[in-house]
Amino acid sequence: QVQLVESGGGLVQPGGSLRLSCAASGFPFSRYAMSWYRQAPGKEREMVAVIINSGTSTNYADSVKGRFTISRDNAKNTVYLQMNSLKPEDTAVYYCNVRIIPSRYWGQGTQVTVSS
Repeated sequence: QVQLVESGGGLVQPGGSLRLSCAASGFPFSRYAMSWYRQAPGKEREMVAVIINSGTSTNYADSVKGRFTISRDNAKNTVYLQMNSLKPEDTAVYYCNVRIIPSRYWGQGTQVTVSS
């Protein structure tokens, strides 16, 4: 079955960096686009970044452009989210996601807290 396991979250000061990882299994990873979403308390879940199966094209939410970078290693079945210049408003639970029609699969999430 499809499994997505996120790691790398934590507490960081404003302006700091974190690198999230998502280890995938149970499906042909290199054939699917992968996404990162986040959900802050009291807010809807929102897309943060997406990367196509080959890794050659990416897209970002306006709020993270220039600060976050999504990448993938198809040999390791892993997708990453490098987060730089973090702001308090980046505080959220971050989720890895894959859409395998007709379903959408989620990891358990990893908490990112940006605070001094």
